Amino acid sequence: MTKKISIVVPACNEEGNIPVLVDALEEVMGPLHYEYQLVFVDDGSSDGTLALLKALSTKNAHIRYIGLSRNFGHQNALKAGLDLAGGDAVIMMDGDMQHPPALIPVLLEQWEAGNDIVYTIRKDHQDMPMMKRKTSNMFYNLINNLSDIELEQGTADFRLMDRRVVNVFKEFKETDLFLRGLVKWMGFQQAGIEYEPAERLKGKSKYTMKKMIRFALQGITSFSTKPLYIATYLGMSFSLISLLYVPYIIYSYYFGHAISGWTSIIATIAFFGGLQLMILGIIGMYLGKLFQQSKQRPHYIIKETNLG
Repeated sequence: MTKKISIVVPACNEEGNIPVLVDALEEVMGPLHYEYQLVFVDDGSSDGTLALLKALSTKNAHIRYIGLSRNFGHQNALKAGLDLAGGDAVIMMDGDMQHPPALIPVLLEQWEAGNDIVYTIRKDHQDMPMMKRKTSNMFYNLINNLSDIELEQGTADFRLMDRRVVNVFKEFKETDLFLRGLVKWMGFQQAGIEYEPAERLKGKSKYTMKKMIRFALQGITSFSTKPLYIATYLGMSFSLISLLYVPYIIYSYYFGHAISGWTSIIATIAFFGGLQLMILGIIGMYLGKLFQQSKQRPHYIIKETNLG
């Protein structure tokens, strides 16, 4: 029996990239002995992405589309594709051509060798801007040091998952999805392969610095309570340090020395005030996650699709 492969591609304003990506995927998948479907998830695009997908689907029987009612974010768009894809294995990749379609046969080869999950590790070009390389390294160092999972530097959302892994993932109900962490946390037999990303074909990257910081915080707070422990340890440490002032206060009281130095007092108040706000912010993030989870809203809303 011929195995079926689903390739899930989230797309937000990728009208210029989709025709090229479809041609590249057809060229790669055509010679392989698999049934396949190309599942594009339109994540609330403001350009003609959805209209283009509809037009292409009438000409190409392999193309399926899922139109979401608004932009729900990259991770939720991926979940929509995973939930509806029907393949024996599901491959996730971005729609900007930075994830090379030519790597798909290698993913499938590793899957056929018995691996349940085959993930990719991005090798950064030497000519990549230093700032981007530094922030990427910082992202993974933060995740690995402050969470309970270990991600290799450059782990990407370009991966293959076996059907039984997808079925487990579909049961997850948490609101703040961090797929790289969840895939690593699930276990199963996994293999990683390296790749060199291509240049983005058209359009601009959707991951701004603000989104990257939010993504990192989302990953850390989804897999660890270490920040809460750090906040507790900081509070205890500074409380103990403050006891060093007690002998000086007693000495000044009995010998009539005035406690002067308003500059140092203001600086101390500002420092501890900022520290308290930081700790409250950490606690607030966890409370916010509980608040969002308690609502049990869906990860996405499908407006239209040609998937059965």
